[in-house]
Amino acid sequence: MRTDKDLLVKGIKFLFFTILLMFSAPFAIYEAFKNQEHPLYWPVLILGLILAIAAVSCGFYSIKLIVDAVFGKKK
Repeated sequence: MRTDKDLLVKGIKFLFFTILLMFSAPFAIYEAFKNQEHPLYWPVLILGLILAIAAVSCGFYSIKLIVDAVFGKKK
């Protein structure tokens, strides 16, 4: 049982992208709620929610890639 280094590097790259999304999504949601009377309230809030959903899904996908790289894929 050997580690697939290419798959591990891909998983770590996705993990860094996940961390970026984890910081940007709450910031966008906070800015939307801080400026509720602004005309761009709804687009910024929707963008923040999309970023939050993307952060969760990328997090699961990156963990799956890392586990597959370390333990091998199921056959």
